[in-house]
Amino acid sequence: MRVQLMVVVVLVLIVRGVNSKSTIEPCDGHDTCSSLLLYPLPTDLKLSEVATRFQVDPVALLGANAFDMSYSDAENQIIPANYMLQIPTTCQCVGGIRKSVSTTYKVKAADTLSTIANNVFGKLITAGQIKDANRITSPDVVDIGESLVIPLPCNCFNESDNGLPAVFLSYLVQRGDSLLSIAMEYRTTVTDLMTVNSLGSSLIAPGDILAVPLSACSSNISIKSADRNLLVANGSYAITASHCLQCSCGPRDLDLYCAPAPLAASCSSMQCKNNNLMVGNVTAQQTSGGCNVTKCLYNGYVNNTILTLLENSLQPQCPAEHVLPTLTRPPSTLPAPPVEAPSPAALSPGRSASSPGRSTSGSGTSGSVEVPATGPSGQKSTAPDSLKCISLASMLILGLPHLIHFGYW
Repeated sequence: MRVQLMVVVVLVLIVRGVNSKSTIEPCDGHDTCSSLLLYPLPTDLKLSEVATRFQVDPVALLGANAFDMSYSDAENQIIPANYMLQIPTTCQCVGGIRKSVSTTYKVKAADTLSTIANNVFGKLITAGQIKDANRITSPDVVDIGESLVIPLPCNCFNESDNGLPAVFLSYLVQRGDSLLSIAMEYRTTVTDLMTVNSLGSSLIAPGDILAVPLSACSSNISIKSADRNLLVANGSYAITASHCLQCSCGPRDLDLYCAPAPLAASCSSMQCKNNNLMVGNVTAQQTSGGCNVTKCLYNGYVNNTILTLLENSLQPQCPAEHVLPTLTRPPSTLPAPPVEAPSPAALSPGRSASSPGRSTSGSGTSGSVEVPATGPSGQKSTAPDSLKCISLASMLILGLPHLIHFGYW
């Protein structure tokens, strides 16, 4: 059974492809890197549905967007249309060009290459790119049930920007965007964006796809580890070691910080050898000669075993307590349940999740205390009871502005 494509739609896509710009990175070899896509949701979707669409781990999707994975049923939250989700993807070298080809799509009735590109994948690709990637000789017909490779944009650029670790986000320019607004949003500069994307001027247009560098934390774990190339964008986290560890980046520094994941289960020992410290634990002891700091660090995952490393150092002064990136509850089209949920406060977004414990003895004192690492902990809602009893009708009225579509089509 076949679905006919309208010639007019194909012609429109060709014109759009000519007028829009996309940053292409030449490559040579078989190396891969971690990258991100900014995906405007075409309709209300569960987070798990988005994960299935892009064939990524739902937990990785939570981490890339700094959503709290300990929130009740986080993976099934219904994310509202037009919300911009960051999709983690693996960037490969295909035919001398960087692409992500790990996503496939099964054609459904009434699908066209145009609707797949625009309505399913949010205009991150064009019908022509799908046609070329799948060697479709007759673009006006596609087979229902056929599995198509979706060549999504991505960039590696040696995973660095100005000599510092970076993850690159493929950003689809929206109406009203400028290089300045994008630079301010992602804490970079117009000059850097122009350099990375080889732009001759600062003029951009809706539909352009830019590579946006995000500062990141790189890892120094064992080269034998399955996650030896772990790279985490600033302000987010990654779950690794078979979902046993949560490694986060920022906000105060760009040192990768790993600790037991909130929902870790059936994990190998995370205790450093010949010590009672767990991964993520830090002790500090002030002495007359400086501060003795001991850390239990994550050093990789090999043969279902978590590797640890005990690091000792003498520093001029004891370090401040580590602060984790702020985690939020996944946005939803549904009103929050009246029952208090164990999640970082979406009602108080300024708070950061708690970090695995450490203690620093005061200046001029001796001794140290160690607190087990626990990972981010939940916070209860502080909303007054009166707000928890708002009627369904009131909720719908209050929620209407969030359903209005402001996206560019």
